[in-house]
Amino acid sequence: MINSLRQLLGFGPKVDLQELVSEGAIIVDVRSKAEFQGGHLKNAINIPVDQLQANLKKLPKKEVPIITCCASGMRSAAAKSMLKQAGYEKVHNGGSWRRLTHLEK
Repeated sequence: MINSLRQLLGFGPKVDLQELVSEGAIIVDVRSKAEFQGGHLKNAINIPVDQLQANLKKLPKKEVPIITCCASGMRSAAAKSMLKQAGYEKVHNGGSWRRLTHLEK
């Protein structure tokens, strides 16, 4: 039951996000512009989840790893699903952006 819920929300097997970033992954923060301006990871790209489909051109090639984040992990899970459906191959739900602050170092 818990594994099914984790998969539904986009939390799959454990992935070393730090390693992905060191290999060139980008972080896409899908919160609103106002939320992003209130604090964010320094190298994150802000594309609000409701504008993601219209802004796919802002993302790199579909083979480049992407880590989605938001405030809690719900919008980033939706963004992961959208990106996967659009053909992006290596998309990971990072959950809350605050949880990812260690990736800035």
